[in-house]
Amino acid sequence: MFLSTNTCEGKRDCIHKCPTKAIRLINGRAFSCLTCGICYKNCPNGAIFQNSYGGYVVDRAKCNGCGMCMHNCPTNNITIEDGIVYGICSRCGVCEEICPNRVDGFELEKEKQITLIESMNILNPPLKDVPHKSDNIVTEVSRGYFGTDTEKCIFCGRCGEYCPTGAIRVRIDRDEGICRDCRLCMDVCPNGSMNKYQMADKNTCTLCLNCMKACPNNAISVDDFKIIVNKIKQKPTGSIISCLNCGLCADLCENESLKNVDGKLRYDPTVDIENITHAKAIEACPIHTLREDDEMFVYDEYDDVELPALSGFCVSCGKCVQVCDEVGARQFMTYTWDGTVSEDCISCGICSEVCQEGAITLHKGSITVALDKCILCENCAVHCPVGAIPKTTMFKREIEDGFNFIEQKLCMHCGLCQNVCSYDAIDEIDGGFVVNEEKCTYCGACKNACPARAFLFERNFKDSIEGI
Repeated sequence: MFLSTNTCEGKRDCIHKCPTKAIRLINGRAFSCLTCGICYKNCPNGAIFQNSYGGYVVDRAKCNGCGMCMHNCPTNNITIEDGIVYGICSRCGVCEEICPNRVDGFELEKEKQITLIESMNILNPPLKDVPHKSDNIVTEVSRGYFGTDTEKCIFCGRCGEYCPTGAIRVRIDRDEGICRDCRLCMDVCPNGSMNKYQMADKNTCTLCLNCMKACPNNAISVDDFKIIVNKIKQKPTGSIISCLNCGLCADLCENESLKNVDGKLRYDPTVDIENITHAKAIEACPIHTLREDDEMFVYDEYDDVELPALSGFCVSCGKCVQVCDEVGARQFMTYTWDGTVSEDCISCGICSEVCQEGAITLHKGSITVALDKCILCENCAVHCPVGAIPKTTMFKREIEDGFNFIEQKLCMHCGLCQNVCSYDAIDEIDGGFVVNEEKCTYCGACKNACPARAFLFERNFKDSIEGI
């Protein structure tokens, strides 16, 4: 909630600017909706929802004006005018911008909030469901994982070839037929004739051709009964994406065949026989390494069918580190985040939308992260269109296209959408607001800022690779 400080002069600037009429003057001081959510809990039509900012919004398309929100409001802040519900704070922050005496109550301690509210003597009845900060505040969150030092990586693909679950995806920008230094030929040579520099000892080579069969880039040939490796120099470039070991897939695995045990993922495919439910976990995987295994299946004797098992998750075996011994690019790493983001944040709200743990609350120009909920899955960072959230993976999701339209019958003409848009994609025409499709990037900031839920909005993402 937004509160007025003791220096409030009652000028009513915040009251006039509030798009939902959620502020009123009591004893010469501005008082606003507490965003306690009691109206939301008591709405019989599901017409009130909590937005990305942590405020509450009335969906005027669903609201029938029954008045249950008004009758249950503990501070009598809600009114109904011409069938439209007013008095509920959407936490748009306009009041704080217009008046220096307004502060964000989310930043205050519980005791300060209660003291101020009780001093105004308007609680009827006393609140008991108002959310407040926990006394045990988490200042940072960390996660251990097997990752890649991209400064050392030569993108040979060796780690991916040896990963037992296929949790490492390597894209190599090297022409077909050129050695990529993966050393698989050395590993499969039965006589030890191939050394780590991909040079065959003609005195011991038996021409079994095992190296040729194993070469993933078809860089080995035979000429005059000799093994020839095409070692033409070519700068090693590419990308590497591997499981983050965040445990989100285990959290969303409905039949518990995939579990997070002491920070390590463990999978029992036999559990899938009775109830196979991988779709939600696969869809939610932030970097899309999790998938159904195309080689291993579980046989269901009762229905006489083969069921797909899971692959693409890190089991923390460390094999990737062992086989990357010459380069040393694969390492066990620790990622730590204190919840801060860069000033590039445009308040689009995508991070809050995609967070499966409900850990992100949106503000204007920033976000608040409940670190006690955050598991560092990096889903927010992967989706952030401006790179305001730090990430460790090369994987990225970019907005490809979308649809954005303002329903004029629902629009309250408050102008919040225009104020929050970083791309000047909201035009004001004859007192109304319309979306300029040529400028719109479908970030969703306007949709999240709208207190009337007047936007018909869709967006599509595409996968891409981004350097880190």
